[in-house]
Amino acid sequence: MKTVALYHLKGGVGKTAAAVNLATLAARSGLPTLLWDLDPQGAASWTLRAEAPEAAKPKSLWTGGAPIGQWVQETAWPNLSLIPADLASRHLDTWLRKDGRDTLATLLEPLSESYSLCVLDCPPSLSHLADNIFAAADRVLVPTVPTHLSLRALKQVLDYFAEHDFPKAKLRGFWSLADRRRGLHRALIEQPPKAMPRPYKAVIPYASGVEKMGEHRAPIEDYASSHPAAEAYRLLWKELKADLKP
Repeated sequence: MKTVALYHLKGGVGKTAAAVNLATLAARSGLPTLLWDLDPQGAASWTLRAEAPEAAKPKSLWTGGAPIGQWVQETAWPNLSLIPADLASRHLDTWLRKDGRDTLATLLEPLSESYSLCVLDCPPSLSHLADNIFAAADRVLVPTVPTHLSLRALKQVLDYFAEHDFPKAKLRGFWSLADRRRGLHRALIEQPPKAMPRPYKAVIPYASGVEKMGEHRAPIEDYASSHPAAEAYRLLWKELKADLKP
């Protein structure tokens, strides 16, 4: 099983939209896929119409008291399963404080018997959870808005990788919420700065079609497959799929 994390230190850059669309496209291509919503806000879970079980105790999952299979839910999309978010997971850093970087990788290991791909929708923080994500993921995709503030946060992630000995080769950037009508966006897309780690060619546009995922509670492919954003996500999935091959 390959593990892909959608991560950025800055919020509001399109992580969840990318995670949902990539996961559903992977499932549509025939790969048994699991989306794990690690963000306590639960936007990916809500979009895919799922909620954590009322009796669930997420701490028991992370501390080894409950098997991970109890958390996996089927979705309305063939080949796509979900581990939904839970607000209690906002305490994850406290639960992980005494552990190393390998807790998440250990939890993911038994899932490889059932899934070919795991997509992680990650909260925007540098934390014990982030360390686990960086250690477990084969690729850390960083959706980046073509602005200096978003690039500054990306630079902080790059510095963190270097400082804590995470392989920089895991990082892949792509432009997100891009508006080519804006001069700065256009200039950065055409001449990516050195801080942009091995950017994919796909550029996800700033578009109402993407925002309507909340209205439809579905990936854009379901309701607007001919939209430029849907085409951009398909290209992103094509590039990621090729990138994950040995």
